[in-house]
Amino acid sequence: MAVAILLLLSGTTFYRMVEGWSWLDSLYFSVMLISTVGLGDLYPVTEFGKIFTVFYIFVGVGVFVALFAQFARALVIGPRKDAPPDPDNLKE
Repeated sequence: MAVAILLLLSGTTFYRMVEGWSWLDSLYFSVMLISTVGLGDLYPVTEFGKIFTVFYIFVGVGVFVALFAQFARALVIGPRKDAPPDPDNLKE
C-alpha cells in the first residue's frame, strides 16, 4: 500500500513540476494513467514527460495489479494462518 501511495505522489509531483499542471490535474492524470482509464483530456507535451509516462505506466500498472491481487487473495482466503493472534480476542 505504501508503494502505491508513493507511486501516486511521485507521479503527481513529476507532472506538477515538469508539465506545469495544477496539483489536482497532476493527481487526476496519475490515477487515470495507472488505472488504465486514459480519458485523453490531459496528456504530457514535453519530451521528458512523454518518456516518464511510458515508464510510469509499466511500473504503475504492475504495482496496482499486485496490490489488487493481494486484496482479492485476502478476501477469498481470509487472514494468514501465521498471523499473530488478535489480543482483543484472546480468551483467558
